[in-house]
Amino acid sequence: MRQKTIAQRRAFLKMSALAGAIGATQVFGAEESKVLRPASTQEIKERYPNAQKIKTICTHCSVGCGIIAEVIDGVWVRQEVAQDHPVSQGGHCCKGADMIDRAHSETRLRYPIEKVGGKWERINWEQAFDKVGNQLKDIREKYGPDSVMFIGSAKVSNEQSYYIRKFAAFFGTNNIDHQARI
Repeated sequence: MRQKTIAQRRAFLKMSALAGAIGATQVFGAEESKVLRPASTQEIKERYPNAQKIKTICTHCSVGCGIIAEVIDGVWVRQEVAQDHPVSQGGHCCKGADMIDRAHSETRLRYPIEKVGGKWERINWEQAFDKVGNQLKDIREKYGPDSVMFIGSAKVSNEQSYYIRKFAAFFGTNNIDHQARI
């Protein structure tokens, strides 16, 4: 029985490999394919020839890796690693390489929202600050400042971490932690 199962698994893997190879030749092998085409030398060298190139520092952590941001009309369209940067020396971590995607993400929260009646509704910044501020003030007055804990994130920048820490100190607590994945 065991050998029959092994033979069935091998047959499945062989058929999967064959199907993958056929699919790959359909996409990559066709000369007139409109799906993929080889990039031109100019496209490889410079994807956005009219972009302004700005040397900057990755804001994710405090290491200070170099980024060359390509900007067109105030919109960040592409980034490259600064090959001559003394800190990163042409390298990036996965989070630094993802900076542009985080800025352009469709799921990025761009304004405050509140759940009302089971549905998310957009609210203005004043409402959001007042609501959160009043709730934090009530908790601190009722239970004391150490009843609250502030938690950082591996998704926030070095500057944002600094602000979270300063806010916790201003609030009156040392209860702060971070889920560091760097």
